Amino acid sequence: MNNTFDQAVTQLHTIVDFVRWGASRFNEARLYFGHGTDNAVDEALFLVLHALHLTPGLAPEMYHARLTAAEKEMVLTLFKRRIVERLPAPYLTHEAWFGGMSFYVDERVLVPRSPFAELIEARFAPWVDEERTEKILDLCTGSGCIAIACSAAFPWAEVDAADVSAEALEVADINIERHRLQDQVRAVQSDLFAGLKGRRYDLIVSNPPYVDAEDMAAMPEEFRREPALGLAAGEYGLEIVLQILAQAPKHLSRDGVLVVEVGNSEEALVNRFPEVPFVWLEFERGGHGVFLLQAGVLNEYRELFEKTCHKA
Repeated sequence: MNNTFDQAVTQLHTIVDFVRWGASRFNEARLYFGHGTDNAVDEALFLVLHALHLTPGLAPEMYHARLTAAEKEMVLTLFKRRIVERLPAPYLTHEAWFGGMSFYVDERVLVPRSPFAELIEARFAPWVDEERTEKILDLCTGSGCIAIACSAAFPWAEVDAADVSAEALEVADINIERHRLQDQVRAVQSDLFAGLKGRRYDLIVSNPPYVDAEDMAAMPEEFRREPALGLAAGEYGLEIVLQILAQAPKHLSRDGVLVVEVGNSEEALVNRFPEVPFVWLEFERGGHGVFLLQAGVLNEYRELFEKTCHKA
C-alpha cells in the first residue's frame, strides 16, 4: 500500500485527480459508506475538501486546481487512515453535518445520520403546535445535534439534552458552545428520565439505542468503531424503547408529543404492541422507523407499557 500512496504523490495533481483516485482505492478496499455519504466518490470528496479547508459547492473550475506537496500529504494521510483503520470519515475530520449545521464528533458519540433532521426543519408539523412548544427534551442526545437543531427550529424554547454517557455529554457541550446556545440548551447526565424528575416537556424526541442482536453481529467494521452504548438494545432492539414508553407519560405536558426513532426494530415494536396506534412518520429524503405518540395515547396505554417494561 505504501508504494501505491508514494506514487500518488507524484502522479496526482488536482482535486479531481485525488477524488477519482481515492474513490478507486476505497472501492478496492471494500469500505462501507453510511456516515454522511453512501458512495466512494462523495466520501473521497468529503475528505479532500476537509484537508484543503474548502466547503462543498465549489465552482466547477476549482476542481482542477492543483494541490501543493503539503496538501497532497494531508489528503493521502486521511485516505490511508480511512482504509487501514476503517474509521468513519467524520471521525477523521471531527466534523459531521445534520440539518444543515456543522457538529464536532469523535469516537465518544455516534455519527449523526438520523432522519429527524427533516422533521425538525418542518417543526414536526402538523403534530406539534409550535407556538406552545416551550420545553423540549432530546433523550439519548449523544453529540447534541438533535437538541441543537431543535433549538434552531424553536428559538424560544428551552431544550434539555440528556444522555447517560458523561463522555457523550462532553461532546454535546462542545457543540452547544460552538453554536453559542449555552443560554438555551442544557446538557444533562441522566439514565433516561432518572435525572429529570419533576420535569415535563411539550416535545420529547429520542434517537435511542435500537439495534437488535442479529444486526449488531452483522455490522460492518465502520459501525463497530462507534460506541456500542449508543447502538445495542438487546435481542429484539427494544430494551431502551420499552423503558421510554413506560416512563415518558410522567414527563409530557398534557398536549405533549413523543417522537422516537427505532429503525429496523419497527417490526418488533409493532408485534409487541399490535393494539397501540403508533403513527409511523414518512420521509421525503429517506429514513424509516420513526414513530409518534401523543400524550393522550401514551396515557391510555400507560399500564400496558409499564407492565411490559417490568417483564422485559
